[in-house]
Amino acid sequence: MIEVKNLTKRYDDHLAVDHLNFTMEEGRIYGFLGPNGAGKSTTMNMITGYLAPTEGSVTINGFDILEDPEEARKCIGYLPELPPLYMDMTVLEYLKFAAGLKKIPKKDTEEAISEALDFSGTADVKDRLIRNLSKGYRQRVGLAQAILGFPDIIILDEPTVGLDPIQMIEMRDTIRSLAKGHTVLLSSHILSEVSAICDHIMIISHGKMVASDTPEGLSAMMEGSNTLKFSVKDPSGKLNQVLSRLEQVEHYTVSDPDESQLVSAEIEYPKNTEIRDDLFFALCDAGLPVYSMEATSRSLEDIFIELTESEKELEENSKKTEDAGKKHFWKHHKQEEQEEED
Repeated sequence: MIEVKNLTKRYDDHLAVDHLNFTMEEGRIYGFLGPNGAGKSTTMNMITGYLAPTEGSVTINGFDILEDPEEARKCIGYLPELPPLYMDMTVLEYLKFAAGLKKIPKKDTEEAISEALDFSGTADVKDRLIRNLSKGYRQRVGLAQAILGFPDIIILDEPTVGLDPIQMIEMRDTIRSLAKGHTVLLSSHILSEVSAICDHIMIISHGKMVASDTPEGLSAMMEGSNTLKFSVKDPSGKLNQVLSRLEQVEHYTVSDPDESQLVSAEIEYPKNTEIRDDLFFALCDAGLPVYSMEATSRSLEDIFIELTESEKELEENSKKTEDAGKKHFWKHHKQEEQEEED
């Protein structure tokens, strides 16, 4: 569906997008994540043809976005972070205008608009001025424009920004239903949203791809050990001794007992091993009643922070090395000049 090869964008000395490579398959929802300034919107603008890349190529259904832009753009529906709405138009007038820009045949325009209105949930406000609509409805009108003509690929840049919780849930359900007949590329700062609805997640930092996998694959990739949280009644303070005797426990923390002598603990143990049976019987032998036990996994937020912080640290170390090299060069250069003068 979409094939991105060596995609690069430079602004003078600033490298906004750094040689990205990825492929998007039909009928899946792709999450596109990165901190502010990572290059997400720049990448989306190049995929849709709004920006020309400095290097690389984007192919949409076999059409190169630069060599055959008209055919490539026919395959794409795009909702920018700020929908391009005309406030003095009614919703219906705006969609007719958008249909003309998309060159949808006149005989198909009425049906295409009707389908977009129904799908986006804006049919009941089609005769109202856009300026009089709420933020949620304006976002839905922007979505109606993006899906007008039902192109194969829908690209959504922060589609739920500024929406209230109910509107966000409704928009997520709409996005999920899009995947039944489309490929969706979704950019969002709300990581729980991406984790809940996306089949595949791509994370970029400083213009570089730092991870690309399913949510489950990312979690497995970043897990060095398993984590188990549990609580027991421990009036005699035996829990530390029990945990120190279990060979599989790599690290553990134990809280102070509360008023009812309940103690919370968290242990880490090797990946691809099971410790719950041994732990349970060890606690029973020590006379420590188990009140709760729960295996936990790292959230997408944890993975995102670790990946982007690691990339940031690499960038900073690289800059320090570069600065040190420049400093050494000029110091050496000045010594040579001084020796020549002497």
